[in-house]
Amino acid sequence: ATCDKDECSSSPCGVGQTCNDPVQSVASIGDFICTCTNGVKATGSPATCDTDECAAMPSPCGADQTCTDPNKASDKLHDFECACNSDMSIKKVDGPATCDKDECSSNPCGMGQTCNDPVQSVNSIGDFTCECPNGVKSTGAPAVCETDECAAMPSPCGADQTCTDPDKASNKLHDFECACNSDMSIKKVDGPATCDKDECSSNPCGMG
Repeated sequence: ATCDKDECSSSPCGVGQTCNDPVQSVASIGDFICTCTNGVKATGSPATCDTDECAAMPSPCGADQTCTDPNKASDKLHDFECACNSDMSIKKVDGPATCDKDECSSNPCGMGQTCNDPVQSVNSIGDFTCECPNGVKSTGAPAVCETDECAAMPSPCGADQTCTDPDKASNKLHDFECACNSDMSIKKVDGPATCDKDECSSNPCGMG
């Protein structure tokens, strides 16, 4: 005789589905029913159900975002939600959200400049501002600030003069000062001073 058996005993439906074999007393091979938690059914084979879409590797939301699948228990497809870690109110369903981040956290401006990222809650990549102490600014890249002009080689003041850059902390251009070593009261800004020296010190007149 052709007999049926309890086909659900071999767990043909897989994880997360309910198996039911309604008739086991007649020839009804392949009549078992697989049912998803949302009610989707298939006869004779596993049903196509949703899983936790956020469990996929890599995450469907990408880096720096949090993935949640609020209806994973109901096996609803394409309902996962991506939220920006920088601002959890920025969300998108079934795909990565468009997030900005605090670009100043990586110190893109370098030493001596102030970085400001005015908008971090919308997609505004590259909007950070670098500012020199003297107010010179640049968006999306380090600003061009002055350095200590007296550090140049050779010295911008020439020999026998002392160079000072009093406002190098403020990155002010062309403010270096040259002072004569023979008379420090003789000075000039942004160039060598005109210095006199004791020309007799080299004995140009000779003996007698």
